[in-house]
Amino acid sequence: MPIDALLAELADIPFDTQPQRVKRRSRDFYWYSPVLKRRLDRVTADAVATPRSEEEVVRILAAAYRHDVPVTPRGGGTGNYGQAMPLRGGIVLDLSELTAIEWIEHGRIRVQAGLKLSELDAATIAHGRQELRLHPSTHKTGTIGGYIAGGSSGVGSITWGLLRDRGNILGLRVVTMEERPRILELRGADIQKANHAYGTNGIITALELPLAPAYRWAELIIGFEGLMPAARFADALAREDALLKKLVTVIEAPVPHDWLFPERGIAKEETAVLVMVADFALEGVEDLLRQHPGRIVWRGFTEEARGSQLPLFEYAWNHTTLHALKHDRTITYLQTLFPPPGHLQKVEEMAARFGQEVPLHLEFVRFGGEVACFGLQIVRYTSDERLAEIIEEHERCGCPIFNPHAFTLEEGGMKKVDALQLAFKREADPKGLLNPGKMLGFENPDWKPVERAFLYD
Repeated sequence: MPIDALLAELADIPFDTQPQRVKRRSRDFYWYSPVLKRRLDRVTADAVATPRSEEEVVRILAAAYRHDVPVTPRGGGTGNYGQAMPLRGGIVLDLSELTAIEWIEHGRIRVQAGLKLSELDAATIAHGRQELRLHPSTHKTGTIGGYIAGGSSGVGSITWGLLRDRGNILGLRVVTMEERPRILELRGADIQKANHAYGTNGIITALELPLAPAYRWAELIIGFEGLMPAARFADALAREDALLKKLVTVIEAPVPHDWLFPERGIAKEETAVLVMVADFALEGVEDLLRQHPGRIVWRGFTEEARGSQLPLFEYAWNHTTLHALKHDRTITYLQTLFPPPGHLQKVEEMAARFGQEVPLHLEFVRFGGEVACFGLQIVRYTSDERLAEIIEEHERCGCPIFNPHAFTLEEGGMKKVDALQLAFKREADPKGLLNPGKMLGFENPDWKPVERAFLYD
């Protein structure tokens, strides 16, 4: 078999072929979706390779190319829709040993792809009180390469926008999968060839990223009786440009009390606004709150979070759904854009339409220079058909869904064929062996998207 020949050729590189361990490292958090759970439950690789250097990555890709063995890259395995799952077997390329920090300067860092986000921030804080601009809620376990390859926004997006915005990634080093793999440095507009491409057109081995000052982050849980008063306060806070923010999250009642943090004093009927601001901005937040009908339920500081007392961002973004799933394994979620400038109107409209069938969870962000909010709504799942109806209703009302129940780039975040990434795949992966099955534009050239709004221009 091709995989046996490949393993024999690369005997000096760490490989794992024990079936249970390989299966465990062949999956991510795809089970958030009942649709993907049924479709992907049997997916597994034949082996897991753990290269210790970029040179070993090159050797693995060259051998896999010769033997026609698919290769699927993996970071921390914290994705939610099968980005790191090997649909056609072959090798999972575990990059978690590539953890070197090449250098840290004022305002930027150069680092290998397998370094955990929490370890990266610990190093930059120790070096000069700096930190990443953006990170996901999986800060403790996610890797920087996995975040760039599979993520799009996160904690910090209220100030810094999306990963795709110019300046949020400064450079990527990528290895191609050809007869003789090349090591390419992508900068400027070329970064978008591999940003949020799931490793379908090159393996990211190193990254250069901007840093921001690491302030002492104050945390607030603010309770409101009603979704819209909470959303209007969150929107007002998002527009206070002089109040330095890291997180503005709205989670509709009764989810905060029932499934997240009842021990922090939130009432069952209260919708929660989670806020992270620099400590010197606290007075400004309190002053703004006097114009709104909310109450501060809990306050603390991120740096003081210990043990079971998690920092607030651990309840935000995709972790809101994770905490809810611990209480009710029948729920799932959506990913939605409520587009500006009428985002609050769309939020109110969808809340009235679906009620507690789709409790709202909103993340306020900078989107194209404007304040907007993403929905990561919880869905009380009953059937695939009803889920499709909910998605279609959002789309019809002008709220595009970035479908977390599909594993391809085009059906999820892109909502169209990305011509730049497709052209780069044809150049960098001519046999289509990198994370196969995830780029519809390559697999099915006749695929056409629904003509609606999409996330990335």
